[in-house]
Amino acid sequence: MFVSCDISYFKITIIACLLVFLPNCLANDGAIPLTSKNIDITLASNELVFINFYAEWCRFSNLLAPIFDEAANKVREAFPEAGSVVMGKVDCDKESSLASRFHITKYPTLKVIRNGTPTKREYRGRRSVEAFEEFVKEQFKDPIQVFYDLKELTNLDDKKRMIIGYFDRQDVPEYKVFRRVATNLKDDCQFHVGFGACSNQNCEIGQHFHLLDASKAMHPPGTPILVFRSDKALSNDEDETFTGNMLSYDELNIWAQEKCVPLVREITFENAEELTEEGLPFLILFHNTDDSESVKKYKDVVTRTLIDQKQNINFLTADGLKFAHPLRHLGKNKEDLPLIAIDSFRHMYLFPNFQDIDVPGKLKEFLEDLYTGKLHREFHYGPDPTNNEIPKTDGQAKVPTLPPKSTFKELAPSKNRYTLLRDEL
Repeated sequence: MFVSCDISYFKITIIACLLVFLPNCLANDGAIPLTSKNIDITLASNELVFINFYAEWCRFSNLLAPIFDEAANKVREAFPEAGSVVMGKVDCDKESSLASRFHITKYPTLKVIRNGTPTKREYRGRRSVEAFEEFVKEQFKDPIQVFYDLKELTNLDDKKRMIIGYFDRQDVPEYKVFRRVATNLKDDCQFHVGFGACSNQNCEIGQHFHLLDASKAMHPPGTPILVFRSDKALSNDEDETFTGNMLSYDELNIWAQEKCVPLVREITFENAEELTEEGLPFLILFHNTDDSESVKKYKDVVTRTLIDQKQNINFLTADGLKFAHPLRHLGKNKEDLPLIAIDSFRHMYLFPNFQDIDVPGKLKEFLEDLYTGKLHREFHYGPDPTNNEIPKTDGQAKVPTLPPKSTFKELAPSKNRYTLLRDEL
C-alpha cells in the first residue's frame, strides 16, 4: 500500500513537472534547453524567460555558454518560485524554426520574453554571472512609483514621458493589467500611481499628504483612470486620457507603447547599438545639452511633415557634447550647434542650415535627396548640372570628393562580440 501510494505520488509529480517545465523539477544543470516542443508552454508558464540563442560552432557562443549556465543556477536559487523566471537556451542549428521565429541574425543573441511576449530590446549588457543575475533581479523590481499627494506630480521631470494611474485599491484587476504594461515599457516611460477613494460622504480629505487626496481629487470612487503626460520640455505632444478597456492588456499595451515610444527618439551610448541594428539611416539633430527649444522645434517639424517617412529612417536627437566625434567628422564643433545630419551607415551628410527646417518641405527634400542619391552625387561633383553632364573645371572633370564616413556604423554590433549571420548594415 505504501509503495503503491509512493509510486502514484511520484507519477503525479513527474507529470506536473512536464506540464509546466519547472526548472527545479528538471535534472538539467544550468540553462534549460528549449525546443519547438517545450518553448510555448515554458513562455506561457513563466513571467520572465531569458533565452540564449546560440550555435555550437560559434566561438562567442562557446565562450558565453558556461557563464550563462552558471548564472541560470544562481537565478534558480534566487527565484525558486514556480512560474517566476526561467533561463533557457536554444541551439539554433537544431531548432532553426525557433531561430527564424525570433528573428535571430547573430550569435549569441540574448532575448527576454515577459508574460509570453518578447520585449523589443535584447540584452546587450555585460556578460558575466553577476551581471546576468543582477539583470534578472532588476526585472522584478516594481516599475511603478506611488505618489501620495497631487503636489508630488508637479515636481516630476518634464523631460520624461510618463503614464499616471489612479485606482481605488492595489488589488483591483485594472491595476494588475496596468502593472503588466508598466513592466514592459519601464525603459521608455515613467509610471506613477495613486491609490484610495472615499467610499461615503463622511470621508474627509483633511490630511495634506494622505493617499486619498490624490485619488479623490482626480477621479470619482470606483472609476480608475490612466493619463499620459508628455515630455513637455522637449515636445509639443498633448496629454491624453486612456478611454479604452482598462481590463484589456493588448488594448492598453498598444496605447501605452504609442505614447511612450515617440517618433523622435534620443540616441545614447546605451541604446546606439540597438538603434543601429534596426538598419535604417539616421536623421539626427545634434544639440547643446540645455537647448530644449531646438529639440522641441525639430520634433514638431518631424511630427508634422515627416511622419510618413518613419518606415525609411530613424528620427533621432543627440547631445552634441557627448557625441562630439561625429561632429568632428562633419568638420563641426559645439559652437556650430544645433545642426542636423544624415548618417546613412556609409557616409554622413550635413543639412546646410538648421533654421531652414522652418521652410516648408525643406527637411523632406533633404531626405528625398538621400533616397535619390543626389546627396552622394553632389558631394562627388558639386550641384547637379541642368544638362545632365558632369561639370568641367578648366577643361577637366571635377575631381570627385568623398563625404565624411559614417561614425554610427562603428556602434553597430561588434564583430568581436557576435558572429553576424548577414551584413546587417
